Amino acid sequence: MPDSVDASEQMIEGWTKQLQQTAARYQAMAERMQGQTVTERSKDGSVEVTVDAKGLLKNLVLADSAAGKKMADVSAEVMRLVQRAQARIPELLQQAAAETVGGDETTETLVADAQRTFPAPPAEEQAESASDRVRRFLPEDAEETGAPAPPPARPAGPPPPPPPPQQQRRRRSSSDDDDDFGGSILS
Repeated sequence: MPDSVDASEQMIEGWTKQLQQTAARYQAMAERMQGQTVTERSKDGSVEVTVDAKGLLKNLVLADSAAGKKMADVSAEVMRLVQRAQARIPELLQQAAAETVGGDETTETLVADAQRTFPAPPAEEQAESASDRVRRFLPEDAEETGAPAPPPARPAGPPPPPPPPQQQRRRRSSSDDDDDFGGSILS
């Protein structure tokens, strides 16, 4: 009977040692990922973004050449580059895992989760600028161009009642000013 107890203790010690080694390898992978960053730059070099391994924006650099662009285009470029940088995180995680932990079911799950969290960006659209896409759908832009704004969608059913007539607001004259702060508003 003592032999089976000794064998059980050795087996438990072996499992404990194996778990500690695995934990140390995963800790090394986590530490390695902690310091990783990804930087993406626009084709013309006017925008550069850096994200960390968690996908958080750590640095944004706008070159002087970005000053001449529409802000909607610059902001769209920033977001596109952030998404492109984030999409590279699963690749970094896979590389760090291969070098520290090796390939196992847990690392495959971690990489798959990272791929769901940071999917590949959609294909780039070259046809129109971001500001043109945004501006095309704003109702106030239709007023600027003289084109009528599209009517808002309304649910099926009886027609809505006509809007109440708008009252003209009276402009305040200088004699209407209340200088006693706290006096009656009725005069």
